[in-house]
Amino acid sequence: MAVFAPQDKMMFQLTMRRRGISDQAVLRAMEEVRREAFVEPEDQTAAYADTALPIACGQTISQPFVVAYMTEQLQLKHHHRVLEIGTGSGYQAAILSRLAADVVTLERFRFLAERARKRLGELGCGNVEVLVGDGYDVPDSAGQFDRIIVTAAMDQIPEDLIRRLEPDGILVAPVGPQTGSQTLVKLRKTAQGLERTELIGVRFVPALPGIAREM
Repeated sequence: MAVFAPQDKMMFQLTMRRRGISDQAVLRAMEEVRREAFVEPEDQTAAYADTALPIACGQTISQPFVVAYMTEQLQLKHHHRVLEIGTGSGYQAAILSRLAADVVTLERFRFLAERARKRLGELGCGNVEVLVGDGYDVPDSAGQFDRIIVTAAMDQIPEDLIRRLEPDGILVAPVGPQTGSQTLVKLRKTAQGLERTELIGVRFVPALPGIAREM
């Protein structure tokens, strides 16, 4: 495991603040979760750089600012139940676990899901359930959620995900073409209908239907 100087993590926090992250609970979660535990061994020296990094199965661990920004937009409370589509390395789920009561995270690659489950368990994230599944076809048994976060690009947000939001629930997802950039979209379910806010431009790997074949 790489060893990081205190100034590395100080600069990491300073970068988040300079880029506009102001929620103290989010900043604290970003500080407490060891990002180096979620990157590939050859990339550990870059763990605290504000950049996305490759992981197995052709996926990525998102840029720290994007993780913090999406988390902040969820406006999480400690009693919330959260659904994440796209477990990847498990880093986003680990951040969510510090801020919510329960986190259910779906991953279409069994290899990634198993590795994230082991990693999250070792780090004490006992309120995270990792499932192998299709983000476009969430099992009915998963239930309803106060918050939903999608960490892969969707052409449009499936109605099934919207239906799973509790009243006053929030969903944050990158929406747009699978190649190129997308727009981060925030939906809030109100008594009057859905409130849609377009946030920032982002670039995510595509959200594909189905469960991936074994690697």
